[in-house]
Amino acid sequence: MRQLLAWMWPMFWRRRRALLPACVLALVTAAAAVGLLGVSGWFLTATALVSGALATFNLFVPSAMVRGLAFVRILSRYGERVAGHAATLQLLTDLRTRVFANLLRLDAGQLARWRDGDLVARLTGDVDALDSTFLLSLLPLLVGGIAGVVVIAVLAAYVPAAAVAVGGLWLCVLLLAPAWLARHVRRSGAERQAHSAALRQHVLQAVDGHADLLALDAAGRAEAALADSSDRLRAAALSESRAFASGQALALACTGLAMLAVATAGAIALAEGRVGGALLVGCVLAVAGLFEVVAPVLRGAVRYGTAAAAAERVREIERAGPEIVDPLQPQALSPHGTLEFRQVRFRHHPSLPLLEGVDLRIAPGERVVVTGASGSGKSTLLALLLRLRDPQSGGIAWDGVDLREASLSELHRRIALLPQDAPVFLGTVRDNLRIGDPDADDARLWQVLRHAGLDAEIRALPGGLDQWLGEGGRTLSAGQARRLCLARVLLTGASLIALDEPTEGLDPDAEQAFFRDLPRILHGRSLLLITHAAVPLEVSDAAWELVDGKLEKKAVRDAP
Repeated sequence: MRQLLAWMWPMFWRRRRALLPACVLALVTAAAAVGLLGVSGWFLTATALVSGALATFNLFVPSAMVRGLAFVRILSRYGERVAGHAATLQLLTDLRTRVFANLLRLDAGQLARWRDGDLVARLTGDVDALDSTFLLSLLPLLVGGIAGVVVIAVLAAYVPAAAVAVGGLWLCVLLLAPAWLARHVRRSGAERQAHSAALRQHVLQAVDGHADLLALDAAGRAEAALADSSDRLRAAALSESRAFASGQALALACTGLAMLAVATAGAIALAEGRVGGALLVGCVLAVAGLFEVVAPVLRGAVRYGTAAAAAERVREIERAGPEIVDPLQPQALSPHGTLEFRQVRFRHHPSLPLLEGVDLRIAPGERVVVTGASGSGKSTLLALLLRLRDPQSGGIAWDGVDLREASLSELHRRIALLPQDAPVFLGTVRDNLRIGDPDADDARLWQVLRHAGLDAEIRALPGGLDQWLGEGGRTLSAGQARRLCLARVLLTGASLIALDEPTEGLDPDAEQAFFRDLPRILHGRSLLLITHAAVPLEVSDAAWELVDGKLEKKAVRDAP
């Protein structure tokens, strides 16, 4: 619990102004609940005892107190729910932003160590398990602690013999039982989060690869794996439910014992004339109200195992600091420079050769095409260029400055990449374009669309720049989506554009039209084009083929 609180405390402190009203209203609700039962018991008993002489008993004050406490409880409970959930939603925002920011700072190699479904589970399921830590775990503990101190103090004044027994049972429900439950469910909570992540992974894999699963007759195995993960998740959830049921039974038993202790000790005090019958009944019901307030602590304890496991999974991302970092004293890069690969060597695995001494030079405004077989390292070449990875030997320089000596932000202002699987995001045309430059005005957006050869199609859309594109750009053709992504890259203002299989999925006519437009689109910028396609002669100034980890120059007229 201490580790979980220490990790989440900065967020609690940041949102203290939102959390404080929830705490105050929860205390008011608890006080009203305990007071309502106590006053009601006292009022009914006192009324019964003086039924023969009601003229001498003031009915208005206790009845007004009962009504007042009932209304206070209703209003404060409503306010507590509103304030508590509003604060929880703010904490949820902070948690998701924190996790997403930690994911963004990791490099491509680190992200590849996690499966897509696992990352989604950490960003959604794990965060959801943490967002109610305050509302369901900490707040009931705080309210139960304060309410218990007040009730036991009252008992010590009127029925002191019962105060010790009630105090022990109260501590059992408030501290001992939750501690036992939290320890008991910690393992099942960790298993629940792990199996939930596995279940998400199986679903994502089945959705993304359903055609392959059907074609390879592997649907049965996928269903079996999904069912196994679902069964394991159900078993972990059942284990938590059984633990919670045990806690509830313990809380009910402690409630009954506490009420019995007050009634027994109170009966002795009543016989000795030290306490009145009406007050005794009020104390018994007040104790029942106290344990009703403390009972939610057990629900929070059951959730603690899940929350602790979720926090540990999220902290794994935080502990995985980026391997690609800025130098302490970054050097400036000139706006337009010559790019040079100098004996660059890189292997994903020591026993698997990939890039073995690559040399390449791209002058300002030069257009260079690199071809090669699948798996020869072409995409790795681009990853090294953008410093998504660093070469294991050799170096890449921009006008003589090694890229590792420059800041990543400045490097990405000089070099922009259009990857093979560049996405069209859910949103409008304007939203997608402004990823390249958030401050671009409409005139600038139309300019890059015109350079990309897409302005006429966008103007023909009903919404123009505000046209909603749908998930994955489903309202656009493959060629239009590719040109939209290219326009986004052009908007960055980078002086060197790197394209990775930009015509993948296009028909031959659209492919050749795209290549012929490249000189006009680039508008004097440098180009590094990675492709398997046949590039028209007039597009490239130099052509290379990646063979056995090295670049072999080809005559432009022989370029594929």
